[in-house]
Amino acid sequence: MDRRNFIQQAALAGSATGLLPSVLLKQEAAKPKDKVRIGFIGVGLRGRNHLQQALYRADVEVNAICDIDSASINFAKDLISKAGRKEPAVYSKGDEDFLNMVKRDDLDAILIATPWQWHVPMTIAAMNAGKYAAVEVSATVTLQESWDLVDTYEKTGSHCMILENVCYRRDVMAILKMIREGMFGEMTYAHCGYQHDLRGIKLNNGKSNEGFGVEFGEKGYSEAKWRTQHSIDRNGDIYPTHGLGPVAHWLNINRGNKFNYLTSTSTKSRGLHKYIVDHGGEKHPNAKVNFKLGDVVTTVIQCHNGENIVLVHDTNSPRHYSLGFRAQGTEGIWMNDGHSIYLEDVSPKRHEAEPDAPYLKKYDHPLWKKYEKEAENAGHGGIDYFVFRGFIEAVKRQVAPPIDVYDAAVWSAISPLSELSVARGSSPVEIPDFTRGKWRTNKPIFGLTDEF
Repeated sequence: MDRRNFIQQAALAGSATGLLPSVLLKQEAAKPKDKVRIGFIGVGLRGRNHLQQALYRADVEVNAICDIDSASINFAKDLISKAGRKEPAVYSKGDEDFLNMVKRDDLDAILIATPWQWHVPMTIAAMNAGKYAAVEVSATVTLQESWDLVDTYEKTGSHCMILENVCYRRDVMAILKMIREGMFGEMTYAHCGYQHDLRGIKLNNGKSNEGFGVEFGEKGYSEAKWRTQHSIDRNGDIYPTHGLGPVAHWLNINRGNKFNYLTSTSTKSRGLHKYIVDHGGEKHPNAKVNFKLGDVVTTVIQCHNGENIVLVHDTNSPRHYSLGFRAQGTEGIWMNDGHSIYLEDVSPKRHEAEPDAPYLKKYDHPLWKKYEKEAENAGHGGIDYFVFRGFIEAVKRQVAPPIDVYDAAVWSAISPLSELSVARGSSPVEIPDFTRGKWRTNKPIFGLTDEF
């Protein structure tokens, strides 16, 4: 199917209400909702993580689910039934059925957890229908899609939140609190990335991510059905937001600061081919696949206020998991790898780092202090609870989400811009200002209190 046609159809689906959402949201802003009625587009592994969080909450009703995979639909219905909830309406009649779901008048919000190329058509359809939209990472694939999200929000007033759960990681929120209290002085540098061995995700036996198969596409399991193709077709930082989201909050991007330009450099591509040969043999058909994605892609972002960010994408090699966080300023440095910190005139020994644990405890964010128990059953160490809660609370209160459409646009845009820089021999590429100048007066909105 032509995705451009889908975007056009998504716009048409909301055309009858396209002029209404901004007005409706303003009218309802003073009238918080007791319950949020939500629909899910995509109830595969990631979608069901969010669905489980919805079912834990008495203030959330799951009224509709949508997926083209019957097994995923059945898994989701089983979760809902076991939670003692009413059976949802099901939309599974082909790729376009989500357009029918977003028209429902018993939905306040739509959560989207589908392959990346569907994120923008589905999000735009939800926004045009006057719904709050939550979209998994990365929100967009192309630069134009980032502009499409922003333009749709500014036309309709319907909010969009990118579900970047790492923004709620306990340590990076503590560091955010320390930065805001001046413990690092003036920020000058940050390091982050996505360093995660995904070879078993991209290539598997078609039955699980644990098997050492080398299949992808229709023969692959779960994300291998679609995600691996991005490694074949693209060379750049194709998954930037896990690292970049928290750092953007540290540096007040879109809110007093902005990204100016980037340069990206890619290594040769060897890891995925070697994995296929090692586990499938040189004669396996997939051994002939040419993967464009370099094993390690390094991006440097220069910010308006003078800070630099180094962002690393590393998913095709044997390695431990790390997002490589580092926060550095005129008064000190914190490094997640090694769990170390050094603060001038505070750390006991000059030029010698100390364990970060006491500081992370002392500066524990109010959100974590207040909701630690509620987050115990959530995935990824509790952060899935917080990102879902942030979205639901925004819908209930009829206010902007704590991570907004401008964040979704610029964080995700790093991918196509990185690809462009690599293709141009690591030349600098300007990063658009999706706020159209509003970054100069916008105030920080994320993690300010223990609310959401």
